Amino acid sequence: MKILRAQSNGQTFYAELKGELIKRISGLPYDDITFTGELYNLRNVNILAPSEPSKIVAIGRNYAAHASEMKAAMSDTPILFIKPSTSALASGGNIIYPRMSARVDFEAELGVVIGKTCSKVSAEDAADCIFGFTPLNDVTARDLQKVDGQWGRAKGFDTFCPFGPYIYTDYDVRNKRVQSILNGIVMQDGSTADMSVSPSELVCFISEVMTLLPGDIIATGTPAGIGPMQKGDSIEIRIEGMQPLINTVI
Repeated sequence: MKILRAQSNGQTFYAELKGELIKRISGLPYDDITFTGELYNLRNVNILAPSEPSKIVAIGRNYAAHASEMKAAMSDTPILFIKPSTSALASGGNIIYPRMSARVDFEAELGVVIGKTCSKVSAEDAADCIFGFTPLNDVTARDLQKVDGQWGRAKGFDTFCPFGPYIYTDYDVRNKRVQSILNGIVMQDGSTADMSVSPSELVCFISEVMTLLPGDIIATGTPAGIGPMQKGDSIEIRIEGMQPLINTVI
């Protein structure tokens, strides 16, 4: 299924997308999905970020080639950091260039959407906690990251986590192409096969640290080729088999 979150006539709701047809879902989509019977055309609604995360848990250096370009060693365990819920942005929204930064980078990533409350889940049960997957851009103020020595400010600005437009619930993440395209030019071109730690393994590891809630996002790391964006740029994140995530920098 392709799940989205939409707004129409002042109402916000989740829905399934089939072609151009939107089938409205009653309540949240994470349990048993019930349709209301209301139908919409995709062109007549405003598409929002496809979940409302309480937190976005991101992973540093999950691709060896990216760690190498950052001149950093791979870690024996996943490196976790938090992007706040206020950094979430829908596809089509504007990434706001912060006044305090002089370099803002794109990072193409596969996003994992959590579908149930999970705490200290086993490796065998971790996959059952995943609702689906979505393209994600871990936008980063690279200069501030270097100055601070930690990543909260550099990665936490409002609009610094675009993801969507849809959640794909039936998706095999193995060997999928991950790309970023800046103003029509391919900048990153990697594969999920190069991840050091898989999505299910990340769910298991993170849930030992913190409880994951339905709608939370895990950003699984980026391949090599990151680079800066300028005001007016268009940045597109493509995950093979998914609708691309497209945003403009202002």
